[in-house]
Amino acid sequence: MFVGLEDLPRIAAPEEDGSTFLANAIIKANYYSRHFGEIALADDSGLVVDALDGAPGVHSARYGGDGISDMDRLYLLLKKLEGVPERNRTARFECAIVVANPGGDFMHATGTVEGRIIFEPRGQNGFGYDPIFVPEGQTRTTAEMSAVEKDSLSHRGRAMAAIIPALNDLVPGS
Repeated sequence: MFVGLEDLPRIAAPEEDGSTFLANAIIKANYYSRHFGEIALADDSGLVVDALDGAPGVHSARYGGDGISDMDRLYLLLKKLEGVPERNRTARFECAIVVANPGGDFMHATGTVEGRIIFEPRGQNGFGYDPIFVPEGQTRTTAEMSAVEKDSLSHRGRAMAAIIPALNDLVPGS
């Protein structure tokens, strides 16, 4: 049986101080697995913009500091890209997923979706940076896509598909 954190007793979250998505996912998976004595799955993901030397990267959810909205983060990113031509606005959403057991053994997988950052937000679906991210080969932002369309090419979906074989090794009887 799988349960989410909302179904477990509340505990303080671990400090996500890793320098990569994988490092942060390992921190979280090991922390929750050891605390609850069960196998845990955790992920970390975000947006990597080449013209900003990889920012916001592992700081995607906190880009610009605490207490600002997703829309404020989006506009901060656009401001930092002012003057950057379309051909240099390459970016990607990256996700690392880790499955860990209480003994500290873990397996991981990653998923990426390449794309570019547009000049103005478009669309109402999704969250975060979706209104300014157009996946490679597409003309619409991920915020203009239906949930089904977005899921079919998402970085999380790709990482999750890649981690499924690890579940066979870590989950007894699978």
